[in-house]
Parts: sequence; C-alpha cells; structure tokens
Amino acid sequence: MTEIIAVAVITVLAVISPGADFAMVVRNSYLYGRTTGLLAATGVAAGVLVHVTYTMLGVGLLIASSTALFTAIKLAGAAYLVYIGVRTFFARNDLVVDLESEPALTRLGALRTGFLTNALNPKTTLFVVSTFTQVVGEDTGLWQQAGYGLFMSAAHLGWFALVALFFSHEQLRTAMLRWQKVLNRGIGSVLIGLGVTLGLAR
Repeated sequence: MTEIIAVAVITVLAVISPGADFAMVVRNSYLYGRTTGLLAATGVAAGVLVHVTYTMLGVGLLIASSTALFTAIKLAGAAYLVYIGVRTFFARNDLVVDLESEPALTRLGALRTGFLTNALNPKTTLFVVSTFTQVVGEDTGLWQQAGYGLFMSAAHLGWFALVALFFSHEQLRTAMLRWQKVLNRGIGSVLIGLGVTLGLAR
C-alpha cells in the first residue's frame, strides 16, 4: 500500500508541475481548438508510455548507470525543447484561427507534437526512471509495474485534457488570441529556457 501511495503522490506532483508539455497543450488548444488540444494531450500520455516501456525492460537502470547514454538522451530532449521553443517564439503573430476550416495543425500532427514533447522530454525521463528505480522493488510484479505505468499515462491524459478543455473555451481563447504575440513569445521563452537549463544541468 505504501508503494502505491508513493507512486500516486509522485505522479500527481510531476504531472501538475509546469513544463514543456503544459506549454505545448495550452498553445495548441487556444490556437487550434479543443479537438487539437485533446489530441495533443493524448500524444503526451502516449509519450509517457515510451519511458515506462524501456524502464520496465531494464533500460532505465542502464541510463541511471551510464553517464554517456543518459547525457545523450538528455541533450536530445533538451535540443527538441529549444527547437519547438524557437518555433513558438517566432510563430506568426497575425494568425487567424478559423475552427470551421481545416486546422493548420492536422490531427496526426497534434498527436505527433504531444507524443514527441514527452517522449523526448528529460523531465519525463527523470520522473519515470526515478519513480521505478526508487519505489519499485524486486518483489514488485510485472503486472503491478505495468499498472503503475498505465496510471502515470492516464494521469497525464486526465490533467492535460482538462488543460485543453479550459484553454479552448471560446471566450478565453478569443482573449488569448488578442495577446497571441506576447503568449507565443512567453511560451517560446519558457520552452527555450527549459531546454537550455535541462541541457546544461549536471
């Protein structure tokens, strides 16, 4: 029971803490609407399962013990955060959102963006690996570990679905679009800052 409570608490704290996934879902939701935001949230949840899978297979232990491999993964994730941050920062600020026509970001594109944001997110890597290596013991069964992983993914889906629903609300979205330039630069700066900070962290 203690192990289950620990996983639940760590997961909730990790999910609600602001990060690249939050900034990405917010941006997609207010720019392209509720469906795109929810698809991005689904991609975020799927990205979590990547880390869960390799951790359960034992690669997480390899990352924890191999400085070179961990550094490579961290730098790749950090570079991706900087990349999407720069794209967001310099995004067109005169974009007109018309939810009746085909969105600028396709459904597959929304899923892919959400998936890559967390699949290459060093924060998610650290969260999953540290949770499994610190909380899960030798006596923890495979199905129980899988349950933890599914809970982590479901928690991300639930939280970011709420974020998408909130920021895709018509009145709020309209107000946010009026401040699109400032928002894009703010979110872009956060993403770039996260990428640089995580990339330089030792």
